[in-house]
Amino acid sequence: MSLLVLNDVGRRFGALQALSGISLSVEAGELRAIIGPNGAGKTTLFNLISGYFPPTDGSIVFGGEPITAGTPTALVKRGIIRTFQITEIFLSLTVRENLRVAVETAMGLNLRPWISAAVRTVVMNQVENLAEIVRITAKLGRVAGELSHGDQRVVEIGIVLAKSPKLLLLDEPTAGMGDEETHHMTDLIRRLNKDQGITMLFVEHDMAIVFGIADRITVLDNGRMLAEGNATEIAANPRVQAAYLGHAA
Repeated sequence: MSLLVLNDVGRRFGALQALSGISLSVEAGELRAIIGPNGAGKTTLFNLISGYFPPTDGSIVFGGEPITAGTPTALVKRGIIRTFQITEIFLSLTVRENLRVAVETAMGLNLRPWISAAVRTVVMNQVENLAEIVRITAKLGRVAGELSHGDQRVVEIGIVLAKSPKLLLLDEPTAGMGDEETHHMTDLIRRLNKDQGITMLFVEHDMAIVFGIADRITVLDNGRMLAEGNATEIAANPRVQAAYLGHAA
């Protein structure tokens, strides 16, 4: 069953046509990569899906309902959660405190003047559960700003999981990481998709990662969809090779 459907979606900024004629369908439980050269329209596509601005053409359907005019806040409530290239966590707080704030916010507790001991126990149990899922338990007491870039990204993933995403958009999740951190992040992405059943779209420039974990790959070029398929099909596509991989077959 299709969780996300884009029908002939386009976006103009004045005279600039940033995206044109984008039609794609993402199945529930799918791990989909979005690739393309710089300026291909990947970030614009994420902005449209997450409600940061509406398409000027076409329609977007999520869970069988139109979301073309949805705002970021409304779409978060629907389960569309996005991370950005720049890590967004509270650097002065510990990992535990970051996750606690996320859980309390997701539960609507952040505006309450006090929280009962029973509710506090529920919150902290959820914090422990999130830490276990992303495998950061050993660093719960560490100040987030003292962690490596890779660990900070892991904390950010834990934070967004508190919102119970149905569709998770990851914008260059391994950017700036070394080999070991990249391995840990790709393993986390795979586990969240397979074990937690979270549908994911991710933008990634490392083709080894894309070919290694994506169920399907969508290739953008100059604001249009150039190709779509599995890793074998995309690797063998001469148009993709010429436009993105750097050589023609």
